[in-house]
Amino acid sequence: MNGNLLNETIERIKPLDEKAMQEAANHLDRLTKPKGSLGKLENLAVQLAGITGKVKPSFPKRAVIVMAGDHGVVEEGVTAYPPEVTPQMVLNFLAGGATVNVLSRQAGADVLCVDIGVNADLSHPQLISRKVRKGTANMAKGPAMTRTEVEQAILVGIETVKDCASKGYTLFVTGEMGIGNTTPSAAIVSAFTGLSPIETVGRGTGIDDAILKHKVEVVQQALDVNKPDFNDPIDVLAKVGGLEIAGLVGVILGAASRRCPVVIDGFISSAAALVAKHMSKEAVHYMIGSHFSQEQGHKLVIGELGISPMLHMDMRVGEGTGGVLSLHLVDAICRIMSEMATFESAGVSDRE
Repeated sequence: MNGNLLNETIERIKPLDEKAMQEAANHLDRLTKPKGSLGKLENLAVQLAGITGKVKPSFPKRAVIVMAGDHGVVEEGVTAYPPEVTPQMVLNFLAGGATVNVLSRQAGADVLCVDIGVNADLSHPQLISRKVRKGTANMAKGPAMTRTEVEQAILVGIETVKDCASKGYTLFVTGEMGIGNTTPSAAIVSAFTGLSPIETVGRGTGIDDAILKHKVEVVQQALDVNKPDFNDPIDVLAKVGGLEIAGLVGVILGAASRRCPVVIDGFISSAAALVAKHMSKEAVHYMIGSHFSQEQGHKLVIGELGISPMLHMDMRVGEGTGGVLSLHLVDAICRIMSEMATFESAGVSDRE
């Protein structure tokens, strides 16, 4: 990997624009409503101003970047679906038939699917083919990837954002597809937080109690075998991560380096966000929490990130679906900021 590009990307991630944030807060207080009455939407308005440097931003072009990769750990029987579903779902995304496609059409977002590690040979005119390898190795028996492969995958994410930015995209949503990927996500969260897999492992695609117990044991085994170093995010990803997770780390860092908001979806995306935070503390300020996933470890990782999701929908689809749903709230506050009357313009008396 071009290590300079990764370092340069991280170095470009700057603190939020405090002046714009204060101006946005002042503007909100002048609007014809009680101060603070829009709750989290007002916090979002201030954050968006800090990210973009604009009090009244808008995001007409937004992309859902769906990173797709397979996982060797599925050999351990930790998921309800066979690995063949990953390439099948990638083709479904490209045909426009998945949940994220439907919700993205409604939200005016474009779905971009990146093959970063699918264990199949895929070809489609709209597929972004950036395969690092055909799936990870089984992390229960040894490292999932090499450090070089992790770095290559992060670079794929950074370059995907760069390409999108050159086409006018200014807001990004993290999406993913990879049968078995809640397993490495739980391992990543445990590695960084020290929490037991009993706390971080969830039911993923809907496994029963017996498989859940086994999944906890597999994650613990992966941690014991690999001993990931939480002080070294690349090491954590290489030992217990996934290609699509590493790709999303690059998306998050790339978006933050370009002062673009990045909407974080559910558990897998949040695990990637946790890695990104450990690579750049400033990056977390560019993250917008979308929803609380039904996956039990999600609330734990959200707490570690310190972001506040807006929706509580009991969803566990993945793909970027919760992120896309939250775009309606982003649009709502952008319109409030640009269209709502102030007390002065409306001739309405403010409170004493």
